[in-house]
Amino acid sequence: MNILLPAVSLLLVASGPAVAQRPDAEAAAVQRTIQTFFAGMRAGDSALVRSTIAPGAVFHTISNRGGTTQVQPESPADFLKAVGTPHQQVWDERITFDKVLVDANLASVWTPYEFYLGSTFSHCGYNSFQLVKLAAGGWKIAHIIDTRRKEKCK
Repeated sequence: MNILLPAVSLLLVASGPAVAQRPDAEAAAVQRTIQTFFAGMRAGDSALVRSTIAPGAVFHTISNRGGTTQVQPESPADFLKAVGTPHQQVWDERITFDKVLVDANLASVWTPYEFYLGSTFSHCGYNSFQLVKLAAGGWKIAHIIDTRRKEKCK
């Protein structure tokens, strides 16, 4: 019995790092999906952006008009059409990953951003992404909601 306890303890300690690596790998995969979304947006490649979006995805933006906070729906189909329609300036949303939370097939990601039209600053805010891991296709964006403002960035 004395030999069994140290052996079991050793197995538990040795298996710890393997278990701890899994969430990091999933968080990295979630980040890649979001990076691909913005790479497609910068390239004007609606097919690349579409590849990151789950069926039935929902987009929202939060605005403050006349001192009143409003939640406005945005059509993913209209967004994809706009991305794929030629435009003079590159749509360059520069993000950093503030928080990436993963549990099973659900991920929540918080990213501060600054948006540029070409090299000209347009607006900033925060994105909140909800992603799902689908059996076919891996991590996909199910919901995006963001804030938009011109000052007090980060």
